[in-house]
Amino acid sequence: MRTAAQRAFPVVAISLAIALWTLDTEAQELPLSRATIGDIQASFEAGTLSSERLVELYLARIGAYDQRGPALNAVLWLNENAQARARDLDAERSRSGPRSPLHGIPVVLKDNVDTSDMPTTAGSVLLAGSVPPDDAFLVRRLRDAGAIILAKVNMSEFASGPTMSSVGGWIRNPHDVDHSPSGSSGGTGAAIAASFAQLGIGTDTGGSVRGPSTSNGIVGLKPTLGLVSRDGIIPLALSFDTGGPMARSVYDVAAMLNVIAGSDPADPATAPADARRVADYTASLDERALAGVRLGVGRQFMGGDQEVDWVMEAAFASMREAGATLVDVEVPDWLIEARADWYTTIRWREFREQIPDYLATIGPEYPKSLAELVERSQEVVAQTAEGGRPNPSRWSLFQQEEASGLVSDHEYIAMKEHGLPLVRALLTGLLESNDLDAIVYPTSPSRPSPVGGGGGGGGAPSATNLANLSGFPDLIVPAGFTSDGLPVGISFLGRPFSEPTILGLGYAFEQRVDARRDPKTTPPLAGEAIRR
Repeated sequence: MRTAAQRAFPVVAISLAIALWTLDTEAQELPLSRATIGDIQASFEAGTLSSERLVELYLARIGAYDQRGPALNAVLWLNENAQARARDLDAERSRSGPRSPLHGIPVVLKDNVDTSDMPTTAGSVLLAGSVPPDDAFLVRRLRDAGAIILAKVNMSEFASGPTMSSVGGWIRNPHDVDHSPSGSSGGTGAAIAASFAQLGIGTDTGGSVRGPSTSNGIVGLKPTLGLVSRDGIIPLALSFDTGGPMARSVYDVAAMLNVIAGSDPADPATAPADARRVADYTASLDERALAGVRLGVGRQFMGGDQEVDWVMEAAFASMREAGATLVDVEVPDWLIEARADWYTTIRWREFREQIPDYLATIGPEYPKSLAELVERSQEVVAQTAEGGRPNPSRWSLFQQEEASGLVSDHEYIAMKEHGLPLVRALLTGLLESNDLDAIVYPTSPSRPSPVGGGGGGGGAPSATNLANLSGFPDLIVPAGFTSDGLPVGISFLGRPFSEPTILGLGYAFEQRVDARRDPKTTPPLAGEAIRR
């Protein structure tokens, strides 16, 4: 399901062999994929790059690789006004300077984040064509900072289930198209890894920023609950939901967090964060940040894939060499065994309760309850005229969510009032009793699964939803690759609002190991290097 602009977009790479790019031979040249926001802003200032040209570079890559070549199927809709917006921002820069470090920087958004000028469907044909009445809070913040919304990207439908949507179909991993990019922010992960934009927004309810970050070999942050407003994000479960920045470098994630973190009267969860929010998260980025810290190692989350474990042990060794002290820690077995049930006790009931509030904000032609979503899903049993298709796995989950119960049930109340505080207290105690700055563990215990396959940890548990059950922040940084070229990521789990600490640790690790690599299926196009 593509716009006319997407279908018509030329596939050929845009040549940059023009006179204004004939520069001093001493100027530094960087591949587009390795350039940070700082590098790009330096190029803007030097006059060797414009925002309009940068948008053209990213559109060329989308044209070459999203529906052709490896056919990643990451992009749902392009913003037809992106180039005009870039020209306006270039002119504004000339007149009065940049609004922020994100001035003129292209961003892609997961399709469950509201945009007033583009569809927001949660990847579902059941919401096909829905254009929200206004932007999500974080989208307004991005636009106000001068960022350019370049595209809306594919996702696991309604942020759950397989890494496909009934609007766009299966998403593919640019490192190996036979493997999954993981979900639910799989389109964002694949798009950023393939350099379709500089920055991306995902959402995380049970690991949906972090899974795609590790599977696509990029950086991603699940912020502390309340640091980023959820207003305008289609809810899955507000006890756990958060938007999160995704990029190819820790620096870019930190720079994006500066913009999207903020107090929002429409989201009461942001009020407690006011006293803990910092003005500049990039200020904590220090190559020496690992020296003298104490890190807990979650070895109980290893053992699912020998090659993932090997990458983890190499990462731990590198941290020790950088001056960190590592000690093994363990989460109680009873919590590991119960965490999935604790999660669904909250998640399923909250989706049933909260999705009608969002559906009430869009047109009368769309379903207004989960029960109506179930009913209408049963009417789509074959491909639609617009190119949609059935998504039985996700739509079967609708039925389980509808039957899960109410938020007034004693099971839900007990879990909300006692279970979640227990997880927070337990993780806090684990960090404090061992005097830890963070806990490190493999984001996924095994390499990405085949497209359409179940995958799994080979018997090893995953720790990702502990950050959701607790509300704690979790940063993912590329750590290495398996022998078949699939990425492995490492997680830095910290205390509430410890983003400056974990971003600093992740940056020091990133600079030391330099494990991110361009996917083999989406190589650089001719002439797309950045001069600064």
